[in-house]
Amino acid sequence: MKLFKRLLFSLALTCLAAPTVFAAPQADWPKQLNFGVIPVESSDNVTDRFGNLAQYLEKQLGIPVKLQTATDYAGVIAAMQFKHIDLAYFGPKSYVEAAQRANAEAFVIETALDGSKGYHGLIITKADSPIKSLEDAKGKIWAFTDPNSTSGTLVPTVYFVKEMKIKPEEYFSRVVYSGSHQASILEVKSGCIDLASTNDLDLLRGDGKQWDAKKDFRILWTSPLIPSSPMAYRKDLPESLKKALTDAFVAYDDKKGLDLLKVSGYQPATDDVFDPIREQIEVKKQLDAN
Repeated sequence: MKLFKRLLFSLALTCLAAPTVFAAPQADWPKQLNFGVIPVESSDNVTDRFGNLAQYLEKQLGIPVKLQTATDYAGVIAAMQFKHIDLAYFGPKSYVEAAQRANAEAFVIETALDGSKGYHGLIITKADSPIKSLEDAKGKIWAFTDPNSTSGTLVPTVYFVKEMKIKPEEYFSRVVYSGSHQASILEVKSGCIDLASTNDLDLLRGDGKQWDAKKDFRILWTSPLIPSSPMAYRKDLPESLKKALTDAFVAYDDKKGLDLLKVSGYQPATDDVFDPIREQIEVKKQLDAN
């Protein structure tokens, strides 16, 4: 009897130590999950930053998870549209475009380190730049990130035209698109461009490695809170897989992985969270038409 009790106790400990699996793969699930990430930074950095999360998803879902990115945000949207990827990390604006064109559906959003459900757009210049305000920036070289970026293009454009009453192409001597937040930040640091739009999350992600945010940059403008970036899957995925993905993301609490992402976790979200972004897109369309 004592031996039997010891065996039961040992079995219980083994079960407690075993990793939790939220769902066993089902017959209608894809044999591999393709996970797209918009290129907010270089492809190598994307792999390093999201690699821990991808490995976690593999364990929880029981199927391989392959990270994929593209040269621009539109490439990730198109990949979902043509079913080359199953879920993706989008910014708010690129998600709205993907929901319209690629059958995307947001299911979780990032939770910031301070617990908030959003982030802030920034306009930055070099710390030692003579540019002390946006009024000083007239005639300088300006960088947006990607046409489908929220903080890198949409939000500052609306601010320029609606609040400052200026057109970037006329106000600055040159307007470029850097392609990513990382590129914009590094180009400001190197002096290749005078100022750029980015956000506090991407500035934090490279802080202490590629730049020193406090020493290298001066923040000229901070936007109101922007809804957090979402993870979105294709609506046509099996319902059981969509539920398993939501459960896995909400339960993700790996300290190393979260530190790489510079977030505190993920929480469930629905499409209507991004209605304010849709409103900004409409405002920009109206401003562009005038």
